[in-house]
Amino acid sequence: MTALTLSTAGPATLRADVLVVGVAKGPKGPVVAAGAEAVDKAYDGKLAAVLDALGASGAEGETTKVPAPDGLKVPVVLAVGLGSLPDTDESYDEETLRRAAGAAARALHGTKKAAFALPLDDASAVTAVAEGALLGAYAFTAYQGGEKKGAKNGGPKQPLAEIALLGAKPRDKEHKAAAERATIVATEINIARDLVNTPPNDLTPEAFSAVATATAKENGIKVQVLDEKALIKGGYGGIMGVGKGSENPPRLVKLSYTHPKAEKTLAYVGKGITYDSGGISLKPAGHNETMKCDMAGAAAVFAAVVAAAKLGLQVNVTGWLALAENMPSGSATKPGDVLRMYSGKTVEVLNTDAEGRLVLGDALTKASEENPDAIIDVATLTGAMVMALGDRTFGIMANDDAFRTSIHEIAEEVGEASWPMPLPEDLRKSMDSPTADIANMGVRMGGGLVAGLFLQEFVGEGITWAHLDIAGPAFHEGAPYGYTPKGGTGSAVRTLVRLAERTATGDLG
Repeated sequence: MTALTLSTAGPATLRADVLVVGVAKGPKGPVVAAGAEAVDKAYDGKLAAVLDALGASGAEGETTKVPAPDGLKVPVVLAVGLGSLPDTDESYDEETLRRAAGAAARALHGTKKAAFALPLDDASAVTAVAEGALLGAYAFTAYQGGEKKGAKNGGPKQPLAEIALLGAKPRDKEHKAAAERATIVATEINIARDLVNTPPNDLTPEAFSAVATATAKENGIKVQVLDEKALIKGGYGGIMGVGKGSENPPRLVKLSYTHPKAEKTLAYVGKGITYDSGGISLKPAGHNETMKCDMAGAAAVFAAVVAAAKLGLQVNVTGWLALAENMPSGSATKPGDVLRMYSGKTVEVLNTDAEGRLVLGDALTKASEENPDAIIDVATLTGAMVMALGDRTFGIMANDDAFRTSIHEIAEEVGEASWPMPLPEDLRKSMDSPTADIANMGVRMGGGLVAGLFLQEFVGEGITWAHLDIAGPAFHEGAPYGYTPKGGTGSAVRTLVRLAERTATGDLG
């Protein structure tokens, strides 16, 4: 993990390999942002003109390197675009700072130390810049370079090793707490990214449960793992129905973080399909290659529970990881089979590629038995949600409109794009089965909503519940941007952590 420090040193005095400054997009070209006044002075007030001459505009995420003048103790200055100038007397919003810091950190892979002189008006800005820089510095290199070390020897460039935030005060309690929180949250997001990026031959349900168990014990989190024998004995027909076609058997992992003064309990449930071939309803060519990411919901839940423990939040948080590998074989569930779920409800399986809702159904019922104050499930559940909202926005469904609104507001606050979605009752009838209590498929149009309605069937009566369909933003296949890398993103972790924080302080609307 990249090291983060707070520094009161001035930009002209701190020694580093690179000095990062912000520039905004002004009406007549780039404008040097607050925090970089001393740097601009070293350029005789002509830094904006230099950048303009090099073609820089200050557009969001744009990075431009220039040689440093004699007045600075760094060899290079990196200008990162903040986008349009804020309105008069307004600060840059947190997401703008987060993305700019992330873009700068990505541009500095292979660098040992960078000093960030971005606008830091308050502790919230410290959190945003620290988070963005730490997330932007991420790189998944575990399977690259063989035994070679470093880019000079043919190996991959390593992430930026050290970040110093200039203008952040190490002795200020709010600044220090902001940096510590950002470090914890970013660390767990990056661990979630690692899990999503790990090839499925190495991240089986058993391997995932082993990682969760080891990490839980290190952080004072109780852990319980149900293996295939316990799942069969317990009647978990949904999880076993999905996993029985694979040589790698399923697992249900329970992670329990408790606080002695907690008054509320949250249950987080994550879909953990470590590889999704579609089963007997095999996915077509071109749709299998990224299916190692189908456990991103479980990764987000795992990361959020660990973050809550590290932050010492005054709330109980239970994480349920429903882990299975969906494979075709002679023992696999077939279209037309009927599964008896843990709840006792029977499900006619019309499509084995609609498997996430089956493992989540069992986990939701089990989580409901403990009667938490709220249950939130997270899943890369449907391609329909990607069609509806694109690949950067997750959908939110809930059985309580106020709770859905609160989660949407929290997600937007922490910089995760989301959108509230309905659960139309008329779509429920499309899942009626002549053979079982319900089918695992309904009408194609509105498929993401149909999946949400299916999950709602397995939530305990009277329990507040929300469903986050992160199928779009969980895995990024395009070019990196801001603090978002190619591959696993850690989607929903920040939302889950902030929800736990709000619940702990009683600030949840």
